[in-house]
This record gives sequence, C-alpha cells and structure tokens, in this order.
Amino acid sequence: MYDDNPTLRGVSDKKVDEALQGQVYVDTAAVLEAPRAKQFYIESYGCQMNFSDSEIVASILGEAGYGPTRNLEAADLILINTCSIREKAEDTVRKRLRVFDKVKRRRPGTLVGVLGCMAERLKAKFLEEEKLVDLVVGPDAYRDLPNLVAGAEEGDKGVNVFLSREETYADINPLRLQSNGVTAFISIMRGCDNMCSFCVVPYTRGRERSRSAYSIVAEATDLFDRGFREVTLLGQNVDSYKWANPESGGVVSFAELLRLTAAVHPDLRIRFSTSHPKDITDEVLYAMRDHRNVCKYIHLPVQSGSSRILELMNRTYDREWYLRKIDRIYEILPDCAISSDVITGFCTETDEEHRETLSMIDYARYSMSYMFYYSERPGTPAARKLTDDVPLTVKKRRLQEIIDLQTSISHELNQRDIGKGFRVLIEGESKRSAMDWKGRNSQNKMVIFAKTGRHQPGDYVDVRITGATSATLLGELPEA
Repeated sequence: MYDDNPTLRGVSDKKVDEALQGQVYVDTAAVLEAPRAKQFYIESYGCQMNFSDSEIVASILGEAGYGPTRNLEAADLILINTCSIREKAEDTVRKRLRVFDKVKRRRPGTLVGVLGCMAERLKAKFLEEEKLVDLVVGPDAYRDLPNLVAGAEEGDKGVNVFLSREETYADINPLRLQSNGVTAFISIMRGCDNMCSFCVVPYTRGRERSRSAYSIVAEATDLFDRGFREVTLLGQNVDSYKWANPESGGVVSFAELLRLTAAVHPDLRIRFSTSHPKDITDEVLYAMRDHRNVCKYIHLPVQSGSSRILELMNRTYDREWYLRKIDRIYEILPDCAISSDVITGFCTETDEEHRETLSMIDYARYSMSYMFYYSERPGTPAARKLTDDVPLTVKKRRLQEIIDLQTSISHELNQRDIGKGFRVLIEGESKRSAMDWKGRNSQNKMVIFAKTGRHQPGDYVDVRITGATSATLLGELPEA
C-alpha cells in the first residue's frame, strides 16, 4: 500500500521528471504541527504547473479547515491532480484511483477527487461509469472545492470543470508543498493560446491570461523574506506573458517581469519555464544577460527537427528559424544552457525526418531533453485529422536513438565543465549520501559536493567541478 506520500516529505529535487510523478512536497514544519479536524492527501502528475496548482489547492483546503497528511489511510479527502499530456500519465492515474477505491471501501466516508487536466474529458467515465470518484474539479475551479466537498459529504457528485477567461488565483498564497525552504514555484499565467496539433492543454486549461505583475513581485518578495532563495516563474508559455495595468494602461512584458522580479533582491535567483520558440525575444535574452540572478538556462522545446513535421504539429516555425533562434541565444548568452522537448514518431514521420531531429539535437547542444514517442491524445487536432501511422516498434527505436545521442551530448558538455567554478545554491542533502550537499548552478545542472564548513540549505557557495556524469556535476568547495 502506498501510504508514504512524498507530497509531505520534501527531500527530493524540485525538478519535475519521471521519478517525481505522483510526488509533491510539503512544508511539514509549517502545517503538521497543528492538527486539523479533517485531513487531505494529494498526489500530482505531469508538468510543473500541476505541482504549482497542488500548492494552490492545499491553501484553499487549509482555509476550509483541512490539514495535509502523508498517510493515505488516514485521509478524509484523497485528491489526484492529473495530466492528459501522455497516455502513460492517464494509465497511472487509473491505477492510483483503483488503489484509492480500496481505501474507500475500508474507510466508508472517505472522499476521492480528480483534479486538473483529465477532469473535463473523463468526468462522466470516472463519476458515472466506473464510479471511482466523488469529485471532478477542473484547473479553473479550485476555489469551489470546499463547496463541492461539502456537497459530496451529503451524497452529491461534485463537478465543476468550467474554464475561465479571468481566473489566475493571484490573491491566493500557495501552501508551499515542499520543505526544503529554498526553491519555490510562482505561477505567472494560466492557459495556452498555442494550438499545437498534438496537445490537449488549450482544451483542458483554457485561454491564456496573465497575473498582475504586482502580485507576482509581492509573492517573490514574501518568499525571499521567508528564506527562499530561488523562484521559478511558471506558465505554459511564459514568453507570451502580457499584463495590462488597469490604472495606467501600461503593459508589462515578460522581459520587464524578469527585471522586476530580479530587482526583489540580488540573492533571489529567478528561473522560468516554459518558453515557446516563437515568443522568446532579444529583450528577454538581454534581461537574462544583464541580471546575474536571472539564471542562464532556457527550456526551449523543439519537438521535431523537420520543417514538414513542425508544420503538421502547428508549431508556427520551421527548422531554419529555430536554428537561427539557437544561434541568437548563444550569441547573446554564450554561457547559457538550453534544454528541450522532443517528440519522435509523429504522424507520417519518415526515417529521414527522424535524422533531421537527431541533427537538430546535435546542433543545438542541449544540456538535457525530455524525450517521448508520440502518443495520440483524444480530442486534439492531430487525433481528428492525422493518422498515427508510425509503428510502435519504429517509435521506440527512434526514441532510443534520440536518448543515446542526448546522453552522449550531455556527458560531453558536463565533461567540459570539469575544472570550472560555479556559484551553486545549496538545496539540501544529496540523495545518495548524507555527507554531501546537492545544489544547482545557474545553468540548472545538479552539482554534488562534500559537506565542509557550516553551510546550510539556502546558502550560495563557489564550487570547483572535479568530475561529471551525463546527469550530474561533482565538485568540491575551495576550502576542501
């Protein structure tokens, strides 16, 4: 039985990857001291936006008198924050719901709810057909959770999956579901207007809307005052952030938002994710160059190296345009690290087009990539208009070739860092040894080094790199 939810443990990296699916982090010191009448348990899957949303949900439930628990068996309310980006995520959610159903049978009165991106598309199946859940709540309806829970306690089926053109949760102070007290997410916008043919996000999260710049700066200031030393500005496409001041009529762009948050304090690191190649501007690159505390790292999904496939994906750029963008980033920010998303085996992709993707990875020199084979998502333009005709065996072969190339490039780039010095923010103890610290440099590379002196999580230290793998840098402090 899964009853030790890392939602409340806070010992892992904040970076969302396959190993972290189903995990969120909670500030146990802040919320577990005071027992509540009722307790909730939450798991999250998918992107960083989902993890950030779970922090908003936790805050809303906290105001309604619920406290978090890591013990599934003790929870009065069990929630799973879902993702529809890939079929694997949906399969995982279904398996978890069956586990939760067994808990319900052992503890009558326990409520189970599905949150997030799967809510709209699968609400009837979860509620009426499979009868696995009591609540289905979309990403714009979290404020309604206390009312929906109260109705479910009386036997009603709580459903709210309406999408909003205004909701940004700007006035809610998220309950930081992590306990390292060093890094945090700040959601700066919601929704997406990019209608990529393979993606369900515009249909599950609605249209783009940006938060007030004032509320974002205030949240960053509050986090720094509470001891946090790094924030990640989150959005499906942060570069399209645009907030119009209702009083002055002035418009704050993403580049200006970077400058405003960087000005909170020189010791507050600023990261952001995710960028769409068509929207990242020279102004953003100059803001990164001109502020030491804006990290020199850009996640710039390419998806494919073939212009024809990019057109089918409706990515709005071609191969040559993306190559020029890569050149421009390295021109303005020579020390920048770039990572990417890559989808292989998209509809009608040929071996030659696959080789174009491999050559793109080789040219861009990504520090790392999130790599997947294409998984058709119901309701997307690709599912309606294109045929998923690349055999699974071919998809898997191509994916392995992409993984092998990226691993080789990552290893080569990390080897080049040996002998260099980096300013590293200590996030906590290394997973593998309590004798080592772990932290990240500006380029978002994980650095492991031996504990010396009186350093603590949240401290900046200068680390000299002495070794490297494809995923990690190994180093030492100067005094060692």
